[in-house]
Amino acid sequence: QVQLQESGPGLVKPSQTLSLTCTVSGGSITTNYYYWSWIRQPPGKGLEWMGAIAYSGSTYYSPSLKSRTSISRDTSKNQFTLQLSSVTPEDTAVYYCARGYIDYGLGSMGYEYDYWGQGTQVTVSS
Repeated sequence: QVQLQESGPGLVKPSQTLSLTCTVSGGSITTNYYYWSWIRQPPGKGLEWMGAIAYSGSTYYSPSLKSRTSISRDTSKNQFTLQLSSVTPEDTAVYYCARGYIDYGLGSMGYEYDYWGQGTQVTVSS
């Protein structure tokens, strides 16, 4: 059973950098062919994919967030991290990490997700 757990500060001041860590157990973040993803949900809104780091270490980002998003990993700790710079109150959301994969049988190149963290609330406020 794969488990993911988000951790990091719940309150961030505007203009600062939001930093979160996802700790993975029950499976290696280097296992073919998974994409370790960050997804967020602002209050009253839908899920928004932010980006992912692949089993190979390659990174992929949402075009709307790419300029201020960085995802990295520490394979020795089986962790991957999210950094979102220059945050504003619009970045207030529940942030999730999840394991993604591509199901070619569905006719889509987008990710499907089989395991999720519980989510962590991050509030951007002064």
